[in-house]
Amino acid sequence: MKQLKVIISGGGTGGHIFPAVAIANELKNLVPGVEILFVGALGKMEMEKVPAAGYRIIGVPIAGLQRKLTLSNLKLPFLVIRSLFKTRKIVSDFKPDVVVGTGGYASGPVLRAANSQQIPTLIQEQNSYAGITNKLLSKKASRICVAYEGMESFFPKNKILLTGNPTRQDLANVKEKLAEARNFFRLDPAKKTILVIGGSQGARVINESVGAGLQMLADNNIQLIWQTGKTYYPTAQQQVEKFAGENLNALDFISRMDFAYAAADIVVSRAGASSVSELCNIGMPSILVPSPNVAEDHQTKNAMALVNKNAAILVKDINAPAELIKTAIALLGNENQQVSLSNNISKLAYHNSANVIAREVLKLAGHSFE
Repeated sequence: MKQLKVIISGGGTGGHIFPAVAIANELKNLVPGVEILFVGALGKMEMEKVPAAGYRIIGVPIAGLQRKLTLSNLKLPFLVIRSLFKTRKIVSDFKPDVVVGTGGYASGPVLRAANSQQIPTLIQEQNSYAGITNKLLSKKASRICVAYEGMESFFPKNKILLTGNPTRQDLANVKEKLAEARNFFRLDPAKKTILVIGGSQGARVINESVGAGLQMLADNNIQLIWQTGKTYYPTAQQQVEKFAGENLNALDFISRMDFAYAAADIVVSRAGASSVSELCNIGMPSILVPSPNVAEDHQTKNAMALVNKNAAILVKDINAPAELIKTAIALLGNENQQVSLSNNISKLAYHNSANVIAREVLKLAGHSFE
């Protein structure tokens, strides 16, 4: 049997990269000899994270449309044309059996190039509200794997498969790591702990709200694991220094998210698709603060899919400075509500998403893997 070849394109944020890597890892588990090539956007996270995961990646000069009027928008048509030419050559040279898109700037040109060469494509749509690019690509896609019910309002019903979002493999059974996690972060077992994650690049409003609420956390004997992102980290360091000994920990990046989730009693998070899927799979009582600065406001729609099932609490970005820390302290003090949220969010989990999607990829490639 000839060697199986797969191109995967996805990036821009961790929310697109982690599912792409999870699918690649599962493909390798099912077909150890598979050759996988990633295609990403030059200068974006994937150019660092994908090689760190052990995969080859080629970058293309693509960028997104800025909402405000900037000079970079004037360059966009030229970048798109260059990217289309480059991705067409990448696909022609590599000759993949199937191409997978998980979202991000590079996905569009790569899947278009594959469609033009009659190569089957699979879209993995993470959000509850599909973006414009994926809606356009869906017309020629062979299969569309989704994380939410009701996606036939965006995509052809006969192409949809409800799979959930692939999540990082080290997040399985995190609660079994509680003692190890407390030791890792030097936490006091007698205190309650909040985990704050604003996405892979941090979140300004969440960071400012937490920074302003540190005194309240200290007064209520609450511990903090706070992922700030690189930009806010120097400020956060100065803010937590005033509370030495209170276990208010600020980190620019958390290398062991499994320990962070294991140590936390509740989580404050943005509502990106990957974050929401992780919270569902772990069963975390959560407060979601959707980013208002994303296409089609899809984070609010992701959050509401949980809130409507009493599976999470919503705090609007605009209300976070006044409400976020008070809401978190109130939730920590209400164990019945924590149990209810945990039970309800767990019901929304899909635990074998990467495996199900990888098997669909192999079917499209016509590859026998049993």
